[in-house]
Amino acid sequence: MREVMDTIELAEMLSSVDVLDEEYARLLGYPRGFVLEGRARELADWARAWYAEHGRPWMYAREAQNLAISGNTINIDGAQFNSSRLQSTLAQAEAHSAILVAVGAGPEAEEEARRRWAEEKPDEYFFLEMYASAVVERLATMAGARLCDWAEQRGMAVLPHYSPGYSEWDVAEQPRLLELLMRTRNEQFPSPVEVFETGMLRPKKTMLAVFGLTSHKDRLEQLTSLIPCERCSFAPCQYRRAAFRRSPRPLGEVVAAQSPALNHNAAYSVNRKALERWAKERLTLSVNGDGSVDAEFRYDGTTCTNMGRPLTFLYNVKLGASTDGYPIRMQQCSPALGDEGHKLMCRFTEDEDALMGAIGGEKPLAGEKLDAVLAWRRMPSAAGCYCESTSREHKWGLVFETIHYALVRKERELE
Repeated sequence: MREVMDTIELAEMLSSVDVLDEEYARLLGYPRGFVLEGRARELADWARAWYAEHGRPWMYAREAQNLAISGNTINIDGAQFNSSRLQSTLAQAEAHSAILVAVGAGPEAEEEARRRWAEEKPDEYFFLEMYASAVVERLATMAGARLCDWAEQRGMAVLPHYSPGYSEWDVAEQPRLLELLMRTRNEQFPSPVEVFETGMLRPKKTMLAVFGLTSHKDRLEQLTSLIPCERCSFAPCQYRRAAFRRSPRPLGEVVAAQSPALNHNAAYSVNRKALERWAKERLTLSVNGDGSVDAEFRYDGTTCTNMGRPLTFLYNVKLGASTDGYPIRMQQCSPALGDEGHKLMCRFTEDEDALMGAIGGEKPLAGEKLDAVLAWRRMPSAAGCYCESTSREHKWGLVFETIHYALVRKERELE
């Protein structure tokens, strides 16, 4: 950590991350207080041990030089962002500065999880994926605790963090935030990070965030929603001013306390047995700290020419919280790492750029609530390739219906 003119810049590769068992269990989908045992315990211990040996977690943070707010526009070092929620938080606390933060679990776990999937080991894939997600959440907590320590000693307070993709902050602004973060001053950015136009990060187990900084600590006492301690699970912190309260609540608690966010009597375009199998074998769901949901669906198909060569595409979807009806915030379709089959599709050989641009650029139902897939009328297509728009729409429909089915099943389990 370096402090220049009493500002902060931190860049670190960490040797270890202490993921709490209860946080890991929550991301795995178990109810609060559940104790892992048997096969689940074995897999959880394996994932923890594998990551301890091979993972390379990191964090970066630096204070911005300039912060200005005008209406719903937030200007940080010349870069403009639009988030009414973040703007309100900064304004209410009379924040005078912002700290830009990036944390990541590294690419190692993601690559190993994909390898386990390719070996037809979905359990190992899922537990390692969720452990890497738990690492990212823990890193964000650790970064917040470090910043609180630094700020407290200078008579200031750090506000709860906010990230693109959270409610009222478009994930499409993530490329701008990453570009801003990488304008480092005295430290090298700890790990390579890329971002797609959609806002999806690679490695995907990476988080970018903004922490507000204020000298008006009295404002936080009056505005309890801005007390960062209530959103921070770092138990040993000597500066804690309030008890930790998980907010928003995990998916299970939310849906149990209010009416279902989704139509439980949905009429799907494919039979439920197929959806059940796909939800189990092809879909991974992860609930984030803000209540949003990350989903990854693996599609295995074949080309329609070249004797039906196998191909694999990954669909990554970010949904808003259940309280908002799971709006579709981000979606991305791209060939799986190492896939060569997509290069043998006839449209690829004719015009690679046109086909891949269409696959990556099509965003059906963007911004709609997940229930919208039930009314989406699509042309049926049995083709396993991606050459025609009807085939691509058909596959997006299968992805959204599988996610819908899986989330409805979770809600029903908690009724």
